[in-house]
Amino acid sequence: MKCTLYGRPCNKCDLLEDHLSQAATALDIDYELERITETIDILTAGIMHTPALLIDDEIVVEGKVASFSELKKLLWASHPS
Repeated sequence: MKCTLYGRPCNKCDLLEDHLSQAATALDIDYELERITETIDILTAGIMHTPALLIDDEIVVEGKVASFSELKKLLWASHPS
């Protein structure tokens, strides 16, 4: 599973990354994380609010820090059975 985190280095982006890691660990899901921090790349991707998280190229979180439980649900829904 490929996850992409969009956002300049900040506490909210770091917290979203931590929640993602915890949720993936709890579900025993392997994922690859790419972190995009350059403003031009964020805007080119169509992201208007950060932090944002894409799972397999689909925006699942934008403009907020998703909780651990929200991310567990999103990862589970995106995980191939």
